[in-house]
Amino acid sequence: MLVGVLLTFLALGVLQLALALHIRNTVLDAAAEGARYGALADNEPADAVPRTVDLISTAVGRGYATDVTVREGEWMGVPAVIVTVRTTLPLAGLLGPDRALEVEGHAARETLD
Repeated sequence: MLVGVLLTFLALGVLQLALALHIRNTVLDAAAEGARYGALADNEPADAVPRTVDLISTAVGRGYATDVTVREGEWMGVPAVIVTVRTTLPLAGLLGPDRALEVEGHAARETLD
């Protein structure tokens, strides 16, 4: 009986970790894709925000796409578009602290020169 309870809690912990990693990886991929979209030569960096919000909303839900920002800067010595997403870190099911998970996607800025 006691072993069954411990194994149940262990299995639930592994599932929760898998959910948190899935959310993190999905949001990170959407931020990187949004940065690539905003870094295209015929796009503005601000175009990255709606693209990122759309990708996150489609993949994991609109509630995870509430705080998306974009800025231009340097990354590894080259001009870049940087998309930052702050979202909920799921710790108990889908519930968790708001804006506890922060990821950044980077992309080198393209030019037509």
